[in-house]
Amino acid sequence: MNLSRFKAHIRLLRPPLAPMDLALPAASALLASYAVSGGLPDLLPFILAIVGAYCAITSSYVFNDCCDIDVDRIAMPDRPLPSMQLSKREAVAWSLFLFAVAAVVALYLNPESFVNLVAATIVIAIYSSWAKRNTPFSWIFVGIAFGLVPFGVWLAIEPVGFLKAGPGIHPASIILAMMICITDWGFTNCDASRDVVGDRAEGIPTMPVTYGIPATSKMVAIFWLIGVALSIGLGLTAGLGPFYLVAAALAGVWLLLQNLDFVRHPTAERGERLFYQSASYRAVLFAAIIVDVLLRTWLPYAGAL
Repeated sequence: MNLSRFKAHIRLLRPPLAPMDLALPAASALLASYAVSGGLPDLLPFILAIVGAYCAITSSYVFNDCCDIDVDRIAMPDRPLPSMQLSKREAVAWSLFLFAVAAVVALYLNPESFVNLVAATIVIAIYSSWAKRNTPFSWIFVGIAFGLVPFGVWLAIEPVGFLKAGPGIHPASIILAMMICITDWGFTNCDASRDVVGDRAEGIPTMPVTYGIPATSKMVAIFWLIGVALSIGLGLTAGLGPFYLVAAALAGVWLLLQNLDFVRHPTAERGERLFYQSASYRAVLFAAIIVDVLLRTWLPYAGAL
């Protein structure tokens, strides 16, 4: 594989979203261990859970690009597939490889996590191959699939007891999954707003194409309002401290102001900017979880020394 083809494979992973996509499983794993046992997970399962979840997420990105070559040829012609830097066959093989890595990791850590991975993969495959081109409500599938990601990581660290002995379902795991699911509905519709030209040309009935960007911007704001409220509820339910709660509140207010600006200026360009701002918000929120858990587990030990 030459350097240009290697770079094309990496571009399919959406590098700008990597901070969010890596911070999500890291935060989920730490939160699961802290909420259930008050401590940190073992290092190997922690690292494997991050790698497995990242491969699962990016596998869906690559598969989606395989299904959207015609749309991207209009709206984003410089992407690896429409620009023919890679063939569709190569991209499908790359997606399958990433899924295989995620599946091996999930099976090793907990069969419950593997079942969760299969369910999420089926749902996102339905979205990419059918729902996106047949209903303006295809974003529901995306939210469900991505909401299952942190739940799968939670299962990898703290089994619930269905297929492997565990303490049962912790309410924070449900709130975390709901938060990602609902905010991903907003996230996905921002993405659709930036792709409205290509989607309209190809007859893809996304929310912005069917109902317009102004109506979509209002719906997106509602989803993020619910998501910010759930982020506070997550901290309280999982027993996180003031560092996380303050960070979640400040970041949430900032993001809601960005949503308000999108409502006032409902354009494809503003939707694209909010898409990346939302990714940054999520990365900050997950980082706050990580820092808060580390502070609350390490500081008592440091004090004992």
